[in-house]
Amino acid sequence: MPAKATDPTRVTHATINLGAVTRNAEKIRAMVPKAKIMAVIKANGYGHGLLRIANSLSGVDALAVARTDEGLALRGGGITQRVIVLQGFANIAELQLHVSANLEPVVHSPWQIEVLEHAKLKHPIHVWLKVDTGMHRLGLMPDEFPSCLKRLESCPAINQPIPIMTHFANADHIEDDYTDRQMDFFNHLGTQGHERCAPNSAGILGWQESHTDWVRPGVMLYGVSPFADRTGLDEGLEPVMTLRTHLISIKHLAVGAKVGYGCVWTCERPTRLGVIAAGYADGYPRFADSGTPVLIRGHKVPIVGRVSMDMMMVDLTDCPEAEVGDEVTLWGEGLPIEEIAKHASTIPYTLLTGVTPRVRMIEI
Repeated sequence: MPAKATDPTRVTHATINLGAVTRNAEKIRAMVPKAKIMAVIKANGYGHGLLRIANSLSGVDALAVARTDEGLALRGGGITQRVIVLQGFANIAELQLHVSANLEPVVHSPWQIEVLEHAKLKHPIHVWLKVDTGMHRLGLMPDEFPSCLKRLESCPAINQPIPIMTHFANADHIEDDYTDRQMDFFNHLGTQGHERCAPNSAGILGWQESHTDWVRPGVMLYGVSPFADRTGLDEGLEPVMTLRTHLISIKHLAVGAKVGYGCVWTCERPTRLGVIAAGYADGYPRFADSGTPVLIRGHKVPIVGRVSMDMMMVDLTDCPEAEVGDEVTLWGEGLPIEEIAKHASTIPYTLLTGVTPRVRMIEI
């Protein structure tokens, strides 16, 4: 039987298992023994805390963030590993910040090369060159790639050789051959002598032939599967974040009683209704449907009615031992976040990165 809550404020909290982060990275290393690992910790470490995740990944070969301010925050926090900035720089002033902080920008557009060609830098900088093999987001178009690579190789502001990267658009769909086509295109770009980086989490797990000199794991570091029909546990990974709150009220309702905003759920039997102290202001998805499970005393019980800002209701009729003060697991240990995402018609990424500042983070 779980211990009763000891926190008198009953605050919604997320435990962050830093040992799990390290072990997940070690499992990735075992999957790709010949590749270097660029761990993606953008978006505040996928909602887990940028610096705490970075400090748990000292064994990887580089860290990757989306934006310059995230890279600067890592340097300000004492992180000395290689840091790649996936969106690169937007102007000469931002490029100078990359130089000062020893960040490695991704070059994805010809205009960035022009900035580098005219820049007066205090020392050469490491850059990565990104090519668009079919994602059609950032990256040089194929017909631009040869000339742009040649220009960078002639640029005195750039350390050589220049590693090349791309990004998969559909690697989480194993039955689709689009990833094979992207990889085939990448393999025929004429990048001999350059380190290459292609696979994301889905590529690492589902497309062994895509394992290049570097791999770029993101969501799998946090114990989550990139595939819609699998969980992190299915992949041999450990969940890092467990979101919990407490049961704050129990009442008994008769058949026909309406529950919550909009009266969208009706008791079809005498119902023991519980109220738990979490809602969409904590980052729990408002559109989680009735039937979405939470975990109380080791039992899955369903949410009923609409999720409110600060509370949600659950049907405790089949969990008669539940009492006010019991701890409630919303996702994580014992309840895969992938299951919650499916009920909310979203993906685990949005749940992890959507946890709000009022949720207390507790490292374990």
